Amino acid sequence: MMQLRPATIKDLDLLKYWDTQKHVIDCDPDEDWNWETELNYNPVWREQFIGEYKGEPIGFLQIIDPYLEETHYWGEVEKHKRAIDIWIGETKNLNRGYGTAMMYLAIRRCFDNPVVSGILIDPLKTNTKAHRFYRRFGFEFIEERKFGGMTCFVYELQRNKAYSTGP
Repeated sequence: MMQLRPATIKDLDLLKYWDTQKHVIDCDPDEDWNWETELNYNPVWREQFIGEYKGEPIGFLQIIDPYLEETHYWGEVEKHKRAIDIWIGETKNLNRGYGTAMMYLAIRRCFDNPVVSGILIDPLKTNTKAHRFYRRFGFEFIEERKFGGMTCFVYELQRNKAYSTGP
């Protein structure tokens, strides 16, 4: 069974290692997560998790409130939204259902808060596998947008259109 546990500074080496994996770089080639700082910083608007299956770390998941997030990465966003970043760390764990299980947990966690009306994601325009993955959950294309020089597709899953929260 997939579980989410808070990411901590003890995960530093693991996250740095995952950042060297080609499939992770392909999803976010210019991103420097500055793990040493971010793992010790716990703002009210963000949660960071390690997805574990049977005690084995599988992937990373971040949920933010884009309205409150300090850098305003998402620009002008209405209240009561969440945004998710998710990836699987090891190539051997791709295409095994772990990302799906993590995403169901993330969606459930977001919508457990009754005021959350929608969830945003921003895969690279070129990441067609991610587009299919998110559409399977009911995410709908909103727009093409540049984030930090990268062209992304913005999708949203609205609460009233969300599928079941998982298997």
